[in-house]
Amino acid sequence: MRILVVDDDPLAAELTAAILEDAGHDVVFVENAMEALGALKADSGFEVVISDMNMPLIDGLELFSTLRDQGIELPFILLTGDDPQPLRLREPRLGVCIVKDMDLITKLPAELAAAFAPPTE
Repeated sequence: MRILVVDDDPLAAELTAAILEDAGHDVVFVENAMEALGALKADSGFEVVISDMNMPLIDGLELFSTLRDQGIELPFILLTGDDPQPLRLREPRLGVCIVKDMDLITKLPAELAAAFAPPTE
């Protein structure tokens, strides 16, 4: 799977990319929401966007909202160091919000797999 990772912290982006690459995914990372929008416009091959919440100028929730407002419905995973509940309340369309903690190495691949799991009846 081809994944766009958006994070202004290069170390955090590298950790996220390493987790995803270990799970067999192709990862491209950019440093901010504007670069993400440009990357998505230039390359339609991305299947998922994974974004940090706290970034300068445009945060992860604003990026999510912008994508949805532009009709881009790619699965979106928001990573945060904060409590995810207020973020979900702020943006009800947001599906997956993961706390960046020691369990990220297991939570991120599990949430990604769940996003693409066939629906159960």
